[in-house]
Amino acid sequence: MFAAFLLCTLCHIGTSIQFRSVLQSDDDYQDGHLSDNYYDRRNSFYEGDSANVSRILDSLLRGYDKRIRPNYRGSPVEVGVTMHVLSVSSISEVDMDYTVDFYFRQHWTDPRLAFDYDEELCISTEMLDRMWWPDTFFANAKLAKFHYATTKNHFLRIRPNGDVLHSLRLTVTAMCNMDLTFFPMDSQICSLEIESFGYLMKDIHYKWLEEGKSVKFEKGVQMPQFVIHSHRQKEKVIGTSTGNYSRLACEFHFVRSMGYYIIQIYVPSILIVILSWVSFWLSRDAVPARVALGITTVLTMTTLISSTNASLPKISYLKSIDVYLVTCFVMVFSSLVEFASVSYLTHRNSKIVRTQSNGVAETEVRQISNDKYQIRALCKSTALDAAKPLSEVTRNAIRSGVDRKIPCAACLAAPGVIENIARVCFPVSFLLFNCIYWVVYLHISKKKPEDMTDFVPI
Repeated sequence: MFAAFLLCTLCHIGTSIQFRSVLQSDDDYQDGHLSDNYYDRRNSFYEGDSANVSRILDSLLRGYDKRIRPNYRGSPVEVGVTMHVLSVSSISEVDMDYTVDFYFRQHWTDPRLAFDYDEELCISTEMLDRMWWPDTFFANAKLAKFHYATTKNHFLRIRPNGDVLHSLRLTVTAMCNMDLTFFPMDSQICSLEIESFGYLMKDIHYKWLEEGKSVKFEKGVQMPQFVIHSHRQKEKVIGTSTGNYSRLACEFHFVRSMGYYIIQIYVPSILIVILSWVSFWLSRDAVPARVALGITTVLTMTTLISSTNASLPKISYLKSIDVYLVTCFVMVFSSLVEFASVSYLTHRNSKIVRTQSNGVAETEVRQISNDKYQIRALCKSTALDAAKPLSEVTRNAIRSGVDRKIPCAACLAAPGVIENIARVCFPVSFLLFNCIYWVVYLHISKKKPEDMTDFVPI
């Protein structure tokens, strides 16, 4: 402990001696006191080159006209651009836009700002108000904002040869024309367009500073419903009525994640369709139950379709999810129509039997297919003598109906045949539809256009 204290004391003494050797000399003492010369040199020691930097900046701006671009009437100003993406969010299919938060950096050379110094100067951005800088804007932006917490989020650096670096943080909401044909198995390409607002191509030429590597992404960038698959950088020339302008484009390739839609839309649709098939195994006499089940499934599918389309734009073409939901709706509605057909045929056959047999053949048919309790109930509803024993009534009913005309068996069995066919055809057709749907749409949606070969994976 004592050794450490002694070592610190010796270091402090050595530093003090060095400081005195630098700042003090024999001429620093006047009448036993330190002279003004000592204090002047001490301030210079602490301040370093700040005075020189101030003089450099003052000399740079002396006679500087920010209204005139560098190399006026000469070659265009080369503006190199780099971006560092912090986050991408709020991709909206309804508004057809997306929001990106990023650091935006511009590099250009202004010979008027060259100076004789061995280091670059990182200076206050207040100097921007006194110097020329590119009038860059985002051509496809709907909304853009700067960040001010806790101060203006931008900086300015100037190198001795006149190279200028201006960096700032921006949040931009840009337009993105989406093709939702394969929604939700789709992928989208959204771009960010960078251009000069007033300077023509002969005045400013934009370029990506590092070819292929000018756009970088923050590690761990994630999105709720998309995956940033890749990106590419492009340089364009845009012709308008006022002239030709240099433009840069950064295109992002977003691939939609299907997990949300499978859980919230596809699985419920499948379960609703399967639920509608339950009515095929219910008795044809359970009319209220089958009607309630059919109407409930139809209304549920209608609600699901409405809620799904509420979060999507009103477009004229058919989406892949529309194909699936409409097919599910048709399956559910067909189940209800099947019950209506079976119920109608059952009612018609019963009416034919009663008309042709005057009520006796109905008793005979029901006696063959149902239990004795139902026979007794039907016999009580006729004008037969209720005092006769059940066996005698039954024998008389059968004996009196022998010579009567009985409807054909095919007509009476038609409702049952329809039910048996529906129990097989509905599940098989829905399974076949799912196989075709998923194979076709997943295969087509994964095919990449030929112009996407130059995209760089994230």
